[in-house]
Amino acid sequence: MDKLYGIFLCVVIALGAIFLSNYIIIGSVAIAVILGALIGNTMPLSSKFNSGITFSEKTLLAIAISLLGINLDFNILMQLGFNTIIIIILSLIATIFFGTYIANQRNFDKTFAQILSIGNGVCGSAAIAATKDIVKLDKQKAALAVAIVNLLGTVGLFILPIIGLLLGLNDVDMGILLGNTLQSVGHAIAAGFSVNETVGQSATITKMGRILLLTPIIIWLIFQVSKNSTTQTSLKEKISVPFFIVGFIITSILATSGILPKETIDLISNISELTLIIAMSAIGLKISFNAIKQSGWDAFVLAGYIFKFQIILTILLIAIL
Repeated sequence: MDKLYGIFLCVVIALGAIFLSNYIIIGSVAIAVILGALIGNTMPLSSKFNSGITFSEKTLLAIAISLLGINLDFNILMQLGFNTIIIIILSLIATIFFGTYIANQRNFDKTFAQILSIGNGVCGSAAIAATKDIVKLDKQKAALAVAIVNLLGTVGLFILPIIGLLLGLNDVDMGILLGNTLQSVGHAIAAGFSVNETVGQSATITKMGRILLLTPIIIWLIFQVSKNSTTQTSLKEKISVPFFIVGFIITSILATSGILPKETIDLISNISELTLIIAMSAIGLKISFNAIKQSGWDAFVLAGYIFKFQIILTILLIAIL
């Protein structure tokens, strides 16, 4: 019963975010974080909300991530050309290493840089949500990463089509540029179809190819964390895998296998999206503006470097391949 107050508040914020997303370009996940942060920092909440907010932030987020895999159909690889697959893989690997390199050079938080790179390189908010707990990223920084990635995606939505036109890219290559650099599916689709249908289709398929890399990235992170654990850590603790990651992999296999009818996949996808927005509302409620102020500028600088690197590298790979 104690949890109901906090859960209800998070649901109301999530529904408000979904409503607002119909009228502004920013996605509902980012809006939920922003609304939650505004409420959490301007309205003193009673302690009776705490348990429900914590439940939404942890348990509902884990459920959302488990179900996110239903959106991954590995059959999409058949629609991608070999060169496009190479561009996607090389870009992601290089982006992650570049983010780490910049963090080392500028004394930024390496874990934050890694998650920010993954958010930029794979699928924005969903990638951050799916990986932040594996590397134990502070929730304030995770929320900041979500906000920054969505902001960059919104800016890129307008700028990247212009860059593609100035470079004289054909429709397919323009779609690859948009699909391989814009952070969320919504950003890539909106930017692509704003040019024409061919660009939109190319951007969508390329973006789907990037999303498929979330599973190997998650597995890689788990092994990295395990390898870097202290020698005192027990073997069981070192190789433990969060249940939501197992769920994520299982649902992605189910989506690819064709066992489930489209109606069921759509239903699970909608539940996952709604649950993720509710969880992000809870994360927003726990954000401290003072904490963000201390590291916010550095985070924007780091994200800007990563995004520009991603764009330049993609353009070069398109030209070479």
